Amino acid sequence: MSDFQKLSPAELKERKSALEKRYAEFQSQKLALDMTRGKPAPEQLDLANELLALPGAGDFKSPGGTDCRNYGGVDGLPELRALFAEILEVPGADQVIIGGNASLTMMHDTVVRALLHGVPVSDDGKCGEPWGQSGPVKFLCPSPGYDRHFSVCEHFGIEMVTVGMDDRGPDMDEVERLVAADASIKGIWCVPKYSNPTGVTYADEVVDRLAQMKTAAPDFRIMWDNAYVVHHLTDTGDTLKNLYSAAAAAGNANRVLIFASTSKVTLAGAGLAVFGASPANIADAKKHLSMQTIGPDKVNQLRHLKFLKDMNGVRAHMQKHAALIKPKFDKVLEILENELAGTGVAAWTSPNGGYFISLDTAKGCAAAVVKMAGEAGVKLTGAGATYPHKKDPNDANIRLAPTLPSPPEIAAATEVVAVCVQIVAIQKLLP
Repeated sequence: MSDFQKLSPAELKERKSALEKRYAEFQSQKLALDMTRGKPAPEQLDLANELLALPGAGDFKSPGGTDCRNYGGVDGLPELRALFAEILEVPGADQVIIGGNASLTMMHDTVVRALLHGVPVSDDGKCGEPWGQSGPVKFLCPSPGYDRHFSVCEHFGIEMVTVGMDDRGPDMDEVERLVAADASIKGIWCVPKYSNPTGVTYADEVVDRLAQMKTAAPDFRIMWDNAYVVHHLTDTGDTLKNLYSAAAAAGNANRVLIFASTSKVTLAGAGLAVFGASPANIADAKKHLSMQTIGPDKVNQLRHLKFLKDMNGVRAHMQKHAALIKPKFDKVLEILENELAGTGVAAWTSPNGGYFISLDTAKGCAAAVVKMAGEAGVKLTGAGATYPHKKDPNDANIRLAPTLPSPPEIAAATEVVAVCVQIVAIQKLLP
């Protein structure tokens, strides 16, 4: 397709007229398609329907003999913690806590505890001054990034400092400069594997620099939200270097807080969240959890243990997910290529896993594209949502979520988006 910048005004008007006819046809179809959030499709949830019958009548004891019906075990079943230690790549089960169904809850509570009580600054568990009493608190926010991370900061009045992202991860020159100079910067949000929304997996060098960098704040934390750690779209997938090992080797083990969940592995509303960290961080979290709960839902933990079994079981289950969603990703990428390649008005990512494709329009066009697509019956995540305070300085980024719609729906929705991208871009280019 021709580069729009090289077309004459007459050619642009001709192209725009043809696109507007296609757009009118979409409007006449009364579409109602939703690409707003990364939800599993019903067929994906069906893969875990066996959980609904587990653990079964009379089956309530863990392999180690724990009666899962009763109180206790604030950190979760040891056998399941051992499995998640393997997934999170921490040394052992004693460095894992299993929570409820949402890792966002665990991240939220981690921030609250830090604001109220501080975090460990030494291996003996001694905590520094509560973040909320030490003046302004700032977090680095690699962007485009995960909107719910940013909402946690906004909710608690934490100042967000935007840092750029590229195909290797955060701009580490900027990250290192900022954290070395400003002790009020207490953390950084990271989705390191198949990042939301770009699909980027952090390069080894980025992981090493995060692990080793000098920080003005001794209580600095990396919020390592490894949400898509097992969510490959191919047989091989990306490899992410082990941040915890790298940080421990650099003497910064307490810096790393790892989160994940089974929300997009088993049942999104009835899964398990997990937290992995250094012994000092785990002991501190358990101390606070003992004030918050008498014990987690160990019956749900037991059913997950029986369903997933081990890492081989996790891998086999995730291959079933990939078989369902990879064709949807492929269709989105095929349509974007057919409609937008060579136009010079859009760029997009082609991830090897995760739940999103990141689409960048021409500067100043994203909000108009989202509005126009919505008027044709295709709901998209709001423009700017992938930046702090929902303010994309370039008004360019749009997050596409291919998993929930059916294959025909995802094809129609992507075509609508591609047509809108072209129309809005031409409107910008015409005098």
